[in-house]
Amino acid sequence: MGNKKQDRRVARGPVFGALLVGGVLISGLMLPSATPVRAAGEAKLKPYTQDLSESVAKIDMLPIPGGTVMIKGKPVTVKPFYMAKTETPWEVYDVFLQSGPASPAYDQTDFAPDVIARPSKSYILPDLGWGHAGYPVINVSSTSVDMFTRWIRSATKKNYRLPTEAEWELACRAGVNGPWKPLNKTTLEKTAWYANNSGGMTHPVGKKAPNKYGLYDMLGNTGEWAIDMAGKPVLCGGTHRDGPTGMIPTMRRYFTPKWQETDPQIPKSRWWLADGRFVGFRLVCDPQ
Repeated sequence: MGNKKQDRRVARGPVFGALLVGGVLISGLMLPSATPVRAAGEAKLKPYTQDLSESVAKIDMLPIPGGTVMIKGKPVTVKPFYMAKTETPWEVYDVFLQSGPASPAYDQTDFAPDVIARPSKSYILPDLGWGHAGYPVINVSSTSVDMFTRWIRSATKKNYRLPTEAEWELACRAGVNGPWKPLNKTTLEKTAWYANNSGGMTHPVGKKAPNKYGLYDMLGNTGEWAIDMAGKPVLCGGTHRDGPTGMIPTMRRYFTPKWQETDPQIPKSRWWLADGRFVGFRLVCDPQ
């Protein structure tokens, strides 16, 4: 107290940029806490389903209460928001891919903020033959996901975006405060696709038990693109390739060239990650 000011940040959910950052950072510290709060008089948000025009694909959105979460040792206040119940499945992403012409191969256009472009055609099967309808999108770069969020904002007139890392972690913790206790094998088997049960591949979304907020696959299956506190894309959460110690809400990864190591194109694709078979995403939306 006294005259000392507390360093408190507010996660406002910036519009996602297309910047990729080299290097890998895995955060194994289990110190953050998440404290849900609801301001007096705050309207209670209700779940809803987002339809996509000219498609049977739908996105189920769930309300996530506001709260405070520790990021890198500092408290970050998060306002209430909506988050998709599952990782984005291919049938939703396909609507975006089919909504306009594909970008030319090797295109390196510097897109203006209001431009919506579609990925170029992938030289490999993007789903790797693991499964399509009901399976999570994989192998997508941050640029591809940025364009998807631009498209869905334009199509729905709602502020869909990627979560901030604070929003993502608060939703993953689902009210769990303080140090994260490692999940036992029984709990892991019920809630996560990870190295011990995935067979080295992704599985259909929503087949394991959800967390207390009703969110599926927050730990395991794919990592999920988010925006870190510096405004850069970061992959949050464990994946189907990680062992039990990777099933923690503090797991972070940043893009590295290894995610495109086997891409033979010169320049390598800005849209697809040939070796990003663990890279997916999940939408959030601001309340209207």
